[in-house]
Amino acid sequence: MRIGMFTASQWRADEDPRAVLADLRQQIRAARDNGFSTLLLGQHVVSGPMGMFQTNPMLGHIAEDAAGMQIGPGVLLLSMMNPVLAAEEAATIDWLSDGNYVLAAGLGYRTEEFQAMGVDIKNRVGRLTEGLEIIKRLWTEETVNHDGRYFQLANAKAGVRPKQQPRPPIWLGGDVEAAVRRAARLADAWLAAPTTPFDRVAEFIGAFREERKKVGLPADVKCPIVRECFIGRDAAHAREISRGPLLAKYAAYASWGQEGAASGDFETAFDDFSAAHFLVGDAIEVRDRLQQFAEATGSDQFLMRVHWPGLEQSEALANIDRIAKLI
Repeated sequence: MRIGMFTASQWRADEDPRAVLADLRQQIRAARDNGFSTLLLGQHVVSGPMGMFQTNPMLGHIAEDAAGMQIGPGVLLLSMMNPVLAAEEAATIDWLSDGNYVLAAGLGYRTEEFQAMGVDIKNRVGRLTEGLEIIKRLWTEETVNHDGRYFQLANAKAGVRPKQQPRPPIWLGGDVEAAVRRAARLADAWLAAPTTPFDRVAEFIGAFREERKKVGLPADVKCPIVRECFIGRDAAHAREISRGPLLAKYAAYASWGQEGAASGDFETAFDDFSAAHFLVGDAIEVRDRLQQFAEATGSDQFLMRVHWPGLEQSEALANIDRIAKLI
């Protein structure tokens, strides 16, 4: 089993971005030194008042900190982006990471982001589908001609192609069955978000494999799964320390309209929501739940978010150390 790290590199309005960046780099180095396999950095735009570094520049900046780890966005908001730039930036990061890049992409769901980027949210599925086709071709073909609904290329030759051959892996996110089946057709794996409850993950992976068989692709794919994870000194410590930051994080998700995020009186429902989504507890409890989850889903790769705005750096580093014992 491979255990990696997921982070959104976010901070509160009262925090100093310089300190956030220093803490994040320290967390990444600690994860690397403790055998974490993968690092994904989330992406949003116009996220204020919550601060957030942009993903691709950050991936280039931390490539040395994460040396030897698989790195990539989690997820790149491809449906509102130019796929040519996305392809060449990704290829650049693949070289910076010595051929360890993975493209994890998704549709996006925040209306504000689409408006800010000048893209009609109604076109997001078509733009994502067409964009992925262009990226794959720019990565693998000398010259690309494309006359599509959203993008046109004439004798386009990528300035940089990936180090990995034939191309880096592609993961697609999504919180509904249609998105999972789209990932089965277009990508190498489906990336399960932390907002998808444990029981639904297993159900969706079944749908993913069914769709792969239907279109004649290998179905024995082990999909990576993102989870919120906090291992405490004991179970009481884990729940006490993680509760506030997780409450704030998922209240923000709900306000953004994230599929699967809690709504209503989340504080009252938090314990039930946590049990259905998170890996929080002492080392034995988390280990046992993780093993059960792996057996139910057939997955062998889990990416843990170990820090949220409001969690002390010392607690995040201790969390990384305890997760490392699982590795």
